Amino acid sequence: MNESYLKNKIVLVIGVTGSLGRVLLPKILAHSPKAVRLFSRDEAKLFELQQEYGPRSDLRHFIGDVRDAERVRRAAEGAQVVFHLASLKHVPLCEYNPYEAVKTNVVGTQNVIEAALANGVERVVYTSSDKAVSPTNTMGATKLLAERLISSAVQWRGTRKTIFSAVRFGNVLNSRGSVIEVFKKQIRKGGPVTVTDPEMTRFMMTLSQAADLTVRAGELARGGEVFVLKMPVIRLGDLVETMVENYAPLVNRKPSDIAIDYIGLRPGEKRFEELMTHDESVIARELPDMFLIPGWSGDVKQEADKAIISSSALLEPISKEEVYRLLHGEGIFQLDN
Repeated sequence: MNESYLKNKIVLVIGVTGSLGRVLLPKILAHSPKAVRLFSRDEAKLFELQQEYGPRSDLRHFIGDVRDAERVRRAAEGAQVVFHLASLKHVPLCEYNPYEAVKTNVVGTQNVIEAALANGVERVVYTSSDKAVSPTNTMGATKLLAERLISSAVQWRGTRKTIFSAVRFGNVLNSRGSVIEVFKKQIRKGGPVTVTDPEMTRFMMTLSQAADLTVRAGELARGGEVFVLKMPVIRLGDLVETMVENYAPLVNRKPSDIAIDYIGLRPGEKRFEELMTHDESVIARELPDMFLIPGWSGDVKQEADKAIISSSALLEPISKEEVYRLLHGEGIFQLDN
């Protein structure tokens, strides 16, 4: 894989203090950019990042909010590559605060697009979610709108050459606020562990995979594409049982003492997720480790008989043993997580 598009470039990472940003940053630095601008509205987390890396001439620390168009425009001055990670992502909170989700996820993305075009940025990569596919909640709907803004920017960018693309994630293991983090806290307290529906299935990926996909999308994009990693399907009941069986002993709890409560779906939640709509699945190209949904540039031929199966309801979940290996490989069963 060749990420030469980052070498000696000024890179802006918006939302860098989130879980993905923390993993993405060292991957960017490994490709010798000229400078990386770290943009976040979270002063405390930005300070922690500054302390972690120490004084470095290639890191710049920007406090700002993606909702602030002028601040985003100024942060993008002179940058060649922009990774847009900032978003509101928790489904119930977005349901309760829908316009806040619109302001961050939709208006914020438009601010990034306009800042990139105003400053002649070469590439923009936006991080989306599989909840953008046939959305049933506010968070997914705003992510879908943001994807559409990114893809359509190719059509109205005029003479500017900025390449826009998006990556569509599943559930990211052990990210901040993820179900893994919730399960750990509940197990430490002795339970109960609350689960919406044991038959619910989700596409799962690791933080490292998410970061690799984000960087690679910037390399492969030609304009308007959405990249989707191939991910295993996990049944929620298998996930919670694996967590209780393997994490409880680490915190001096007996797995048999940890109750599991099934509480039903929360507002806006789906039982199953999809990686692509049917229309997308008949035009998507399959690569060894991902799917590429073409952008609006160029002619796209649909082949309905070659639709890619992309619903977690139709794909076989991995076994509990495979769930364990996936979690163990990500370091989930360690006390320092």
